[in-house]
Amino acid sequence: MKKKKSSIRRSLGIGLGILFAFFVYAYGFQVTKVNLAETKSEHRQQQLFRILRALARPNIIEYEKEVFEVRVPVMIPCPADGFEPDPIEDTTQPYMVVTPSCSDPRTNVHVEGFNFEPLTRGPLNLAPFESGVNLQLANIEIDRFGHFEATVLLPNRPSDEAHEIIAITRRNVGSPKLTTTAYDTWDKIVETVFLALLATTLGVMIAIPLSFFAARNLMKDVTSSLLGISLSILLIPAGLLLGLQVADWSYQVSQALTGNMMMAVSGSVLSPVLVWFGLRWALPQQENRPPKTNVKFFRFAVMIVAAFIFIIFLYLLSFLLLTWGNALDKALGNFGFLGRFVRDLGDILNTVVRVIVALGVAGFFGSFAGRWGEALSRRKDSLSRAAHVLLAIAAGAALAIILMAITNWFYLFRDINLYYAYAGGVGAVLGLLASLRYKSTDAVPNGLILYYVARTIFNALRSVEALVMAIVFVVWVGIGPFAGSLALALHTIASLAKLYSEQVESIMAGPLEAVQATGANRLQTIVYAVIPQIIPPYISYTMYRWDINVRMSTIIGFVGGGGIGFLLQQNINLLNYRDASAQMIAIAIVVSIMDYISSVLREKYV
Repeated sequence: MKKKKSSIRRSLGIGLGILFAFFVYAYGFQVTKVNLAETKSEHRQQQLFRILRALARPNIIEYEKEVFEVRVPVMIPCPADGFEPDPIEDTTQPYMVVTPSCSDPRTNVHVEGFNFEPLTRGPLNLAPFESGVNLQLANIEIDRFGHFEATVLLPNRPSDEAHEIIAITRRNVGSPKLTTTAYDTWDKIVETVFLALLATTLGVMIAIPLSFFAARNLMKDVTSSLLGISLSILLIPAGLLLGLQVADWSYQVSQALTGNMMMAVSGSVLSPVLVWFGLRWALPQQENRPPKTNVKFFRFAVMIVAAFIFIIFLYLLSFLLLTWGNALDKALGNFGFLGRFVRDLGDILNTVVRVIVALGVAGFFGSFAGRWGEALSRRKDSLSRAAHVLLAIAAGAALAIILMAITNWFYLFRDINLYYAYAGGVGAVLGLLASLRYKSTDAVPNGLILYYVARTIFNALRSVEALVMAIVFVVWVGIGPFAGSLALALHTIASLAKLYSEQVESIMAGPLEAVQATGANRLQTIVYAVIPQIIPPYISYTMYRWDINVRMSTIIGFVGGGGIGFLLQQNINLLNYRDASAQMIAIAIVVSIMDYISSVLREKYV
């Protein structure tokens, strides 16, 4: 009896599921406005066939055309004494016969042609007497015997003189050659490939270090005391400002040296040597006994001076690259792009140095603040407890004000001071609650906090299509492939960082635990236990992403992001389907070649 009830319930469930699926798909047809009657429309079918036939004949090869015109007189209307054209003298040459040879306006006549070039086509026009404008009567297609027939309607052009009906045909002469469309397609497809290459390279360079922050297995063990986190939040902004100031000081010193080319070259050669010797003394590989306090101080001072000299070296190197790049651009002629590349590298280095210095000083301040906070949290006196609460309140308020400043940059609030006060108050309350939640000796999982923040940012960036990003970058840097490269690079960072981080999360735990058991720090653990396991899949993902970027670059070209998509959009908008077909074939060929190269490289290295 129970089996029978179970069978009935199962049958009812299946029946209800089928009805639900029927309802869902029926509503889907309604929402998507499925209209099968339109597909059967003769007009729609004619348009479809016309486009498909045009796409099947890509405009890649062309011939020189030789134009043939054959004329025959016709009278509109017939004169009183009738009209007979002159007889055909040479019937071996192309000629036409109009029947009747004269007729009233708005009447049909029969036109027949003989001895034309077989399998050609062209227009059949009426050339009114002493008029510079031809009227097209029909399109003719010559059969394989050189013959055609057409019935045409004479226009309302009465005249006492004879008009002419002209058949115009063209035939191919000479050898085939590539069309202008083929050359334009080649230029744009090369641009597309390198656009995708630069975007992939930039995306990989940034995505690899960021992917470690989005790997849960690496970040879950990263903890710190609330004191350390609070001090880091307070000191990192100060480190950023100090880093920017240090970069400005270094730039001013480098500018003083760049006044003389010999001094600039000498400084760029000597500064790395000074940095190397200074770091070797400040960071000895082996010591017999612990150094004294004054030695530690001098070593720290030497490291700071070495860092300052290295920053100056980077600015000098950027100056030399800019100078030599401009010189090479002028000297190399057709290969001037090599000089422009060197110049651009110098410009990029000059821009990046300031950011790197600011982040480096901020990272140093954050590390120092974390260690100081850890040492202070181990003290169990009243000073430690008071600092635990006060610094948490101050850090919460500071972080909230920073976030409000970022928000204000987008929304431009009118009374920003009031918003800062609100944000600071809310942040202070949250900091107080955090100080009550965690004791001074408790470990706060700041690694997981960074993990969730990184994941959220990557998911948000991936949710925005590269097409939208390209629109923004087109406004910033102008129409062209540079905007497309930046848009694809940003989307690549988000996508690859997610894929890379998931690969890090799937590594074997054995090597990780073995390296950690030796007392290795976090950086050593990543270098010796994580990276060897992720190199093959990283290569595979990178090549796959390059393939994706090649295909995506054809889409972002629709909004001015460069590449072959820009050309494809123009031809589609102008209804040049034969030209568009040439670009589609080029895209298909490049994607197929990329897929083949990727499979070979994956088989060899992965």
